[in-house]
Amino acid sequence: MKRTFLLLLALLLPAAAAAGTPHWNGEQVRQLLGRLQSSGSEGLEPAAREAGKVRAALAQHDSGLVDQAATAAAVRLLKAHRTGCCQDEAPAYWRIGQEKRQDAEAAVADAVGRGEIDALFAEARPIHPDYLALARAYASETDPDRRAAIAANLDRWRWMPRALGARYLVVNAAAFEATLWQNNQRLGRWQVIVGKTKTPTPVFAAQVTGVTFNPWWEIPESIVAESVGKLVRTRPAEAARRGYVVQDGRYRQRPGPQNALGRMKLVMPNPYSIYLHDTPAQSLFERDVRAFSHGCVRVGDALGLATALLEAQSDWNRKKVDALVAAGHTLTVPLDRQIPVYVTYFTAEPDDLGGIRFFPDIYGRDPRPVKAGSDEDRCALQ
Repeated sequence: MKRTFLLLLALLLPAAAAAGTPHWNGEQVRQLLGRLQSSGSEGLEPAAREAGKVRAALAQHDSGLVDQAATAAAVRLLKAHRTGCCQDEAPAYWRIGQEKRQDAEAAVADAVGRGEIDALFAEARPIHPDYLALARAYASETDPDRRAAIAANLDRWRWMPRALGARYLVVNAAAFEATLWQNNQRLGRWQVIVGKTKTPTPVFAAQVTGVTFNPWWEIPESIVAESVGKLVRTRPAEAARRGYVVQDGRYRQRPGPQNALGRMKLVMPNPYSIYLHDTPAQSLFERDVRAFSHGCVRVGDALGLATALLEAQSDWNRKKVDALVAAGHTLTVPLDRQIPVYVTYFTAEPDDLGGIRFFPDIYGRDPRPVKAGSDEDRCALQ
């Protein structure tokens, strides 16, 4: 059957490609059609429908039309694998950049010329285990709302870098969790508190370079204006009791049991001044929905997370971490090898039992209901 198909395509595609359009041979068209057909099971139905246009061109027995249709379909599918079915780039709230990549049109032309169509799409498709599990769930899900939620989160994985690092942290603000990964295998999970709906935790990536124990809190200007500044001016004794000081015009809070950063914070320089840190407000971790901060990420069992990061280095364990904290001195311990941290927003992700967990869309970023059956179906991300 396959040999017959290839012979037919060879007869249909003898002519040179139209100017500026790569010439597709029969095997390449077959590979493309296979990729187009399978893409619908990953939430890329608009790209999958391009297969009909390619078949229609084949039926015209015109190699130029086939080249044009195949090239257009391949470009659309490549863009879909990179950024989702209906947009050229991630929305403004998603500030995690991808690796620099070749223009889609040029990439398709190069792949056709080298005979590497399958390789092109294999490299473009996310390979993270969470993405693959969501794709399997999408293919078997029948509930339209759940399918839409899964599709939206498949797109979010497409906005992520393909290479996340050998060891990395992922914060999922929608799940109120942070996870530590090694070679795409999850090593640990921690509860977190994230930003309120009025002060949402941003989506971004940074590098963790170290851990600060017994940290000072450099109070952001917005919080100084909101509360701390007035407290220092009008109730200086109470401000001092809470550890607030003003040094060289900077509002700071001393290390101690009331320090807003708790007993540790991760050193992760970023333009948003957002950090993962401990908190004295431990009772908030008993809540299911934990959106209480000004944007920073408060970590439950923060010293456990610090230990997990440091124990990859020699002579570090929980006993040593606890002793260092108990000493009360501010100390930053650098990591031997910095690790990426990705602060994300996924409202659906795999659970540990082979199913899918769905989380509240606290920041209102999931698709809005739209008319089914169009290219805009489930693609209206906020």
